[in-house]
Amino acid sequence: MPSRSGKAAECHGQPPDPRRLAELALGRLRALPAAAPLLALDDPPAPVHLVGGAVRDLLLDRLPAELDLAVEGDAVAVGRALGGKLTVHDRFGTCSVVRDGWRYDLARTRRERYPAPGALPEVEPAGLEEDLLRRDFTVNAIALALAGTPRGRLTAAPRALEDLACHRLRVLHKRSFEDDPTRLLRLARYAARLGFVIEPATRALAERAVAGGALETVSGPRIGAELRLLAREPDPLGALAALAGLGIDRALGGLQVNEPEAVRTALKLLGEDGRADLLVLAAAAEGIPVGRLRGLLDRLAFEAGEREAIIAGATRARRLAAALADARGPTQIAQVAAGERPELVALAGAYGGPRALDAARDWLLRLRHVRLEISGEDLLAAGLAPGPAIGAGLRAALAAKREGRARGREEELEVALRAAAEALAACKEPPRGSW
Repeated sequence: MPSRSGKAAECHGQPPDPRRLAELALGRLRALPAAAPLLALDDPPAPVHLVGGAVRDLLLDRLPAELDLAVEGDAVAVGRALGGKLTVHDRFGTCSVVRDGWRYDLARTRRERYPAPGALPEVEPAGLEEDLLRRDFTVNAIALALAGTPRGRLTAAPRALEDLACHRLRVLHKRSFEDDPTRLLRLARYAARLGFVIEPATRALAERAVAGGALETVSGPRIGAELRLLAREPDPLGALAALAGLGIDRALGGLQVNEPEAVRTALKLLGEDGRADLLVLAAAAEGIPVGRLRGLLDRLAFEAGEREAIIAGATRARRLAAALADARGPTQIAQVAAGERPELVALAGAYGGPRALDAARDWLLRLRHVRLEISGEDLLAAGLAPGPAIGAGLRAALAAKREGRARGREEELEVALRAAAEALAACKEPPRGSW
């Protein structure tokens, strides 16, 4: 099997030995804490197999992102046998179990038929081999037996093990992208995540499907769901570049990152409370007119908050970058950045050169977290009457604390009372030129 480097393996010589690979996968599975309940299934109601990306990742010596189980029979009955909290999902007989903090997704093995391009499939029960053949790519069409059949037996679609050894993405049949065009986005996502090459015939099928308008046969929410998953990848810029390489960016309104290095800088700057996916999508949407962008995000079923964050980043980051570059000192930085989402500030800092970057870093890492120890109640207790002077005093105290001129409660109160008194005095002065 390939190493973790993502570099393509040499594809010649003896094909992979399924028995050796099965031992390897089972040994790595046993080392996972989440595997204990699965390996404790001695006599389940139906044969159970670990399937898909989990087996692929075990063979690549990667930590599986999810544990999906294929059941040759009643998946719900197996879910009950696993114990934990069982949730039955839909008409396909799928369910999930949460036990000891781990989640397991179970589905009955089945065959699928697509009544029309892009339509949801019609399904009926089938054996494991047919179930593997309905999947998206050969490297995801591998199953490892867990219980109800000899444990550790590896079952794979044709060429699956060879493609995995060669770091290669291949569809299982020629109509794959026509049946389910969302696989086009998954192709880009896996290529970026795994560092795999796209097999030439698969690339040709993908490009033909994009050119033929395959994505127009799928509902906007389904495409949006795949795009959101792609933007949450460990390397979202690589995934978006893979989209562009297949021409899929044009089918998505022209989403394309033009300054990847600046966006990488912004991602490093972004705090834990920021969302990398929204930052990347905002950068990719920068060249799209705002009306068309809003319509695209509506069609892809983005939530209102996500939609506004992407639009703000796409349309305002350059202006904010200039303002950050001109800001001098904490107070001006706060005047420019206060109330803005961290994704927008990080992107603006990365776009605006060294001064903007320093200002954005100062705001994101320090200034926005500064909090007063006093409140309006303290100013009222000190004898101030309710009114605008209270706000003026608190704003002055916060600015002083950000600038290092007020340290601790007493100094904050002193600054606030002085500023409030000045605000009151200014209100009492007669206008210039009056009698």
